[in-house]
Amino acid sequence: MIAVVTGTDTGVGKTVATAALAVRSGPGTVVVKPAQTGLGTDEPDVRAVAHLAGCEVAEFTSLEDPLAPDTAARLRGVEIPPISAHTARIRELARSHDTVIVEGAGGLLVRLDTAGGTLLDLAAELARTHPVQVYVVTRIGLGTLNHTELTVGALRSRGLEPAGLVLGAVPDELGLAEQCNRTELPRVTGVPIAAALPDGAGALAPERFRVQVESWWSSPLTTRTGTGSCPRG
Repeated sequence: MIAVVTGTDTGVGKTVATAALAVRSGPGTVVVKPAQTGLGTDEPDVRAVAHLAGCEVAEFTSLEDPLAPDTAARLRGVEIPPISAHTARIRELARSHDTVIVEGAGGLLVRLDTAGGTLLDLAAELARTHPVQVYVVTRIGLGTLNHTELTVGALRSRGLEPAGLVLGAVPDELGLAEQCNRTELPRVTGVPIAAALPDGAGALAPERFRVQVESWWSSPLTTRTGTGSCPRG
């Protein structure tokens, strides 16, 4: 099985969500990052996934500056592999692993190569030969509805139906916007909330992280309290 983890923006929690999905997927899982930027900064990378999930990881392209991959490559005057090269390597990994999880860089339409190829192109190409599950990591706060609908719409335009939404960095106490969005997000997108990751999940010790993953996935948001009243139906 191939899973693709994308986000509505940078910093929404894709890396932690990827690690959680890797834990759920169990042995025989490899996590792939086609393009990693921001080396030597606080940007999360596949090492964070390996630390939290204890799984095999692979990083195809590494770039120093914390920019979109295409921008970072042009800034340094280097060429990066095209989407076709990434898909070939991912398909090869799929032959030797039970699950391949592909984590994107930034949002769905961020350019991953100098030819303008995006994670959307990568997912659509992989779906030609393999079942692909796409998870959309999004914020729960104000402004998330527009960003999430745009991402879901882009996926559907290429025949890709999202497997679920993953809420990143959910606070213990939900404000009015968060209270409403936990019901509005699935209502406006038609995509269920698959998981809700608590704020600070990425800072947990690996053993604790792995133990708690299933509760984040099986019963998202059931333990959160909030203020205000939101419309229903």
